[in-house]
Amino acid sequence: MRDFYETLGVSKSASQDEVKKAFRKLAHEHHPDKNPGDKKAEERFKEVSVAYETISDPKKRKQYDEMSRLGAFGPGAGFRPGQGGAQGFDPRIFTQGGAQFQMGDFGDILSNLFGGAAGGAAGRGRRQAAERGADLQVAVNISFEDSLHGVTVRVPVEKPDVCGACHGSGAKAGTTPKVCPECQGRGVIAQNQGIFALSQPCPRCRGNGSIIESPCRTCGGAGVVEQTTRYAVKIPAGVKDGTKIKLKGKGEAGLRGGPGGDLYVITQVAASALFQRRGDDLLLEVPVTFAEAALGAGVKIPTPDGGRVSLKVPAGSQDGRTLRVRGKGAPRLKGGRGDLLARLRVVVPGKLNKEERELVEKFARTQPDPRTGLFTAEA
Repeated sequence: MRDFYETLGVSKSASQDEVKKAFRKLAHEHHPDKNPGDKKAEERFKEVSVAYETISDPKKRKQYDEMSRLGAFGPGAGFRPGQGGAQGFDPRIFTQGGAQFQMGDFGDILSNLFGGAAGGAAGRGRRQAAERGADLQVAVNISFEDSLHGVTVRVPVEKPDVCGACHGSGAKAGTTPKVCPECQGRGVIAQNQGIFALSQPCPRCRGNGSIIESPCRTCGGAGVVEQTTRYAVKIPAGVKDGTKIKLKGKGEAGLRGGPGGDLYVITQVAASALFQRRGDDLLLEVPVTFAEAALGAGVKIPTPDGGRVSLKVPAGSQDGRTLRVRGKGAPRLKGGRGDLLARLRVVVPGKLNKEERELVEKFARTQPDPRTGLFTAEA
């Protein structure tokens, strides 16, 4: 038996979403409706469907992984008469690579995995259940200003959606799908594999449990069509770069009447020329003169909403000192606002006239050496 992960083309650590995407791609590629008369494609479709039925179910997947670990599905695996018992052999012995295991250890697992019972009982399959559609993600670019004020944007999403002509049934208008006469609506049939039965998708209805005698011309019987839908998305004030906004049920259409997946709109916020985001706070670099930093001053600085606010620079402020203006930062998604952080940058004149130079030199002679501590620490 071929490894199910290999059949789907995914790793053993693949997420459920990765497994679903791999199955959809392969099922679409090998679907008998796309390959009429191609027996090889039909067999491949069956293999993919059997693998997906097991790996997509967390409980069955765990059991399958355990059986694989013991070698139940590898080369040379099988159920053979083993040594022991009253007649010299025990038909319940499972043999793999010379190792032997009691059939009783695996009976329940095989039954759960393949819908049959160990010992030759026919599988009791069931019709495939409705399946939820896959979640989708789409990015939207917004300006820094819009991220603070909020904005409504129209987002185009290309995805499989419910066919409008047949409303997802796959049947031509005026007709309905009928119960499959081969599997009696179960969606699977049992195939004997030695002493146990292996359930596989019914070849007549391909696992659906029903057949469509008159397929919808628009979707070809699939029930879904690829189309671009535009959604009006309200971006709330205060979103950050990478914020996810959930639109419930707006993802891919579900299969067999299942609910649609969700659509996640991810915001990509452009950088601001003035402000840097620090959570809900905004950082602003504020240039001040040497005199303002030394003597103290009141200066005007811009706010993110386009206004101005007074900032008190304390006397003796050093370059890099950060002052906080409360409530003037970015809006919080749950209400309130962050703070505006003003980081002082002392501007040193690039060129002095004679009078200015004399004043600075006179001032410098009154100042202690700021590097004295360096040598004291060294000693």
